[in-house]
Amino acid sequence: MKQGNLFTFGTALALSLAATMASAETQWDMSIVWPEGNFHTQNAMAFAEAVKEVTDGEVVITVHSGGALGIKGPEGMAAVRDGLVPIAEILLNQQVGEAPILGIETLPFLAPSLADVALLHKFYRPKLDEVAAGMNQKVLYMVPWPGQAVFSPNQINTLADLNGLTIRVVDSNGNDFFAALGATPIQMPWGEVVPSLAAGTIKGVTTSSSSGVDGSFWEFTPHMNTFNWQASSNIMSVNLDAWNALPQETRDKIEETAAAMEAQFWMNSRAEDEKKIATLREHGMTITAPSPELKAALLEKARPLWEDFKTRVPEAAPIIDSYLSMRD
Repeated sequence: MKQGNLFTFGTALALSLAATMASAETQWDMSIVWPEGNFHTQNAMAFAEAVKEVTDGEVVITVHSGGALGIKGPEGMAAVRDGLVPIAEILLNQQVGEAPILGIETLPFLAPSLADVALLHKFYRPKLDEVAAGMNQKVLYMVPWPGQAVFSPNQINTLADLNGLTIRVVDSNGNDFFAALGATPIQMPWGEVVPSLAAGTIKGVTTSSSSGVDGSFWEFTPHMNTFNWQASSNIMSVNLDAWNALPQETRDKIEETAAAMEAQFWMNSRAEDEKKIATLREHGMTITAPSPELKAALLEKARPLWEDFKTRVPEAAPIIDSYLSMRD
């Protein structure tokens, strides 16, 4: 072969290889049940964009919001474990069927402020990482929701005002707490909440201000009671097989990006609560906070559930005890 032909062939081969490499980026479909406007979804979209940038397009994540991939909230960790999706944004307190320890955050009034949640995570996060690894996945970041409020047809001034209220809760801790308060709790995932309100199956909902706006709750419940009774966090979790298929350098870049963005996402949660409470007010909803007397009565009902949880989930006991020793 002549030298000129060799040069031409070599150039063509190099261009072909370059084109093949350019088209060989890793593409991940991300499942997320919240609507596009929700701040967790916005966080996820920002994270996906950042991953694409820091990996120079090697990893491209497509965010499918609103449960578009057909994966319901309680199915999140199982779906990532089994590789149905390579990555998902997951509400932890809906995963207690997989591991009861994942319900620790939602113990009533255990961690009522963002500062309390951050302290709890200091002791809880290593166990969460262990559970995730046992389910063939890795937690990239973890972001709390604003505190859980109670949306109701009436203002709640005393425990008696909760008597008989049919209210949606997320998990067994919520079920036990509201049952102890004299309400009638019904456990259901987010996708069933608004239809249930519209049908009258439930009269109240415990959820965040963010979800209250997502569901246009002013159409159903005129009162929001800012109990901040329960913490809950979402995780961004990636399937370990998909994760380990990436080069180490790429994994390092994604981990560094997730760690750097997590702090901002926590700030977004605080700002989200203020913004969404203002939106609820604009739509005519009455926002109230529990009186010191009511808060004390609620806490009195909550504390026995901490001890019950420690008995039922022994691995939670050292986490709760260490946290409380630091908090108190």
